[in-house]
Amino acid sequence: MLLAMDTSTRAVGVALYDGVRVLGESVWVSKNHHTIELAPSVAETLSRVGVDAKSLTAVGVAIGPGGFTGLRIGLALAKGLSLSRNLPLVGIPSLDVVAASQAVIPQTKLAAVIEAGRRRLAVGWYHALEGKWLPDGELQNLTLDEFLETIEVPAIVSGELSGEARLRLGQMGVVLPSPAQSVRRPAVLAELAWQRWKIGQIDNPETLSPIYLHHGEPIPG
Repeated sequence: MLLAMDTSTRAVGVALYDGVRVLGESVWVSKNHHTIELAPSVAETLSRVGVDAKSLTAVGVAIGPGGFTGLRIGLALAKGLSLSRNLPLVGIPSLDVVAASQAVIPQTKLAAVIEAGRRRLAVGWYHALEGKWLPDGELQNLTLDEFLETIEVPAIVSGELSGEARLRLGQMGVVLPSPAQSVRRPAVLAELAWQRWKIGQIDNPETLSPIYLHHGEPIPG
């Protein structure tokens, strides 16, 4: 059973997955209380399913981009579980989770978006190949205006978007999944991590690092 955790932004999620079913999933918007909310949510999810940490066989964690503090909290708990219980650890880029949630449309590009703080967006572009979304180019840290200038329709934009962003993107003719369809689900993170774990693509808990996209001031030490 794999435990997946995503603390990339204020949208936080926890899921349990056994390769066949999503056994439990919890998603909420935190008021930047990741430190005091994450571990209790993990414990509650395990309890609700009727298991404990001894039943875990792997850990998946979102590695960003996202908020500095949130990412560190999620990685700290994931690494702690991995090292203390000798569990395989798999880090998944957060924007890959956004992209994997969307149906693949050939000859259309997808922009996966999450909050980057200070009214900026972390943006990753994807293209369709053999029924999957694959990363296309470098990740970007952009204002909404800068992001809009990069878009060429037809395009899909999914992820954390404000009402203003949705309005302006809609006016451009961009395909916008509904807010419910745009949630960065930890169950999707769990599936991606499970797939990587099963083919032996695991990470070293001592060296796995978050993906930071910063703008202006240096990343806090």
